[in-house]
Amino acid sequence: MFSCAIALFAAVANLPIGYYTFLRIFVTIGAIAVVVTEYEKGLGFWVIVFSIIGIVFNPVIPVYLYDKGVWTVIDLVSAALFGIKAFFGKQNL
Repeated sequence: MFSCAIALFAAVANLPIGYYTFLRIFVTIGAIAVVVTEYEKGLGFWVIVFSIIGIVFNPVIPVYLYDKGVWTVIDLVSAALFGIKAFFGKQNL
C-alpha cells in the first residue's frame, strides 16, 4: 500500500508518459488487492473507494482527463487513501 502511495505522490511531478502508464497498472493492481481483501469482510467503505480508484486508474479502458491539475488532485487523494489504508492496516475505520 505504501508503495502505491509513494508512486502516486511522485506522479505529481512532470514525468515521462511511460511512468503514468506504469502507474495505471501498479495502482490498479494495488486497488484490486485492497478490494479482494476487504470484500471478505463484506461490502464496505474501503471496497467502494478502492473499486472507484481501480476504475479510474485501469489501463484496459483508460480514463483520459487531459488536465494535469485534475489528475494531480486525483493522485493526491488516492495516495492519501492508500497511505491511510496502509497505516491503519487491519483496523476498521
